[in-house]
Amino acid sequence: MSTATRADEAIDSAIDILADRSVAVLTGAGVSTDSGIPDYRGEGAPRRTPMSFAQFLGDPRSRKRYWAGSHLGYSRFRAAVPNTGHLALARMEVAGVVRGVVTQNVDGLHSRAGSRRVVPLHGAMDRVVCLTCGQMFARDDIERQIEALNPWLALPEAVNIAPDGDAEVADADSFVIPACSVCGGPLKPDVVFFGEFVPPLRFEAARELVDTADALLVAGSSLAVNSGIRLVEQARRRRLPIVVINRGDTKGDGRATLKLDAGTSETLLALADALIR
Repeated sequence: MSTATRADEAIDSAIDILADRSVAVLTGAGVSTDSGIPDYRGEGAPRRTPMSFAQFLGDPRSRKRYWAGSHLGYSRFRAAVPNTGHLALARMEVAGVVRGVVTQNVDGLHSRAGSRRVVPLHGAMDRVVCLTCGQMFARDDIERQIEALNPWLALPEAVNIAPDGDAEVADADSFVIPACSVCGGPLKPDVVFFGEFVPPLRFEAARELVDTADALLVAGSSLAVNSGIRLVEQARRRRLPIVVINRGDTKGDGRATLKLDAGTSETLLALADALIR
């Protein structure tokens, strides 16, 4: 049997499992790789340890390095556009097949593709929060302040960005970070750092979406992060069918009804074409 035949049969099996069910979707970085945003753990991804929340809070030099790298990466991050996978999920939501999307990504591409019910488990890069007073700011406003305060930090032609919008910067000691315009407190992109917890209300919204669905579709996630595997376990305990689409192994493979070792964009497009009636 050819590889193409096996792939077609796997997609047919996924269609049979998901047909006539309302589907909750959990997505990870693999959904956005076709939009030019790299994956932490996918094949060929460089080994990298993102900054922890403790480092960000406790070390001024680490904050400077993070903000300098995040500033350089954000312009490329913001320029990314939704791919066929994002668009397929949005189509399925409009058609009533998908109830909503829980995403571990911080790129905002699901909403830009047209998905209406999106739970961003790990936050969003287009917002900035003050750690002292909680005031929220639009990222573009903070970016303009960064450019004014750091005119020396020219954007290089090629920036290697990470899934969280960060980039490597050789020397950030001269970088000036804007302060909160309300209280003067420290600012942080509104994303969940390593070592931080997902806000309880946000996780409850994700749980509620899975709890009201008839099936769970996981796309582009290795499920290495605890919040994702907890949702898969919730679906397993409810005895929901679970379909996992990911290149390479995931921590949820043993819980899955069906695992497809395949690219997310083409697979989600095939599912949309078959499930929308």
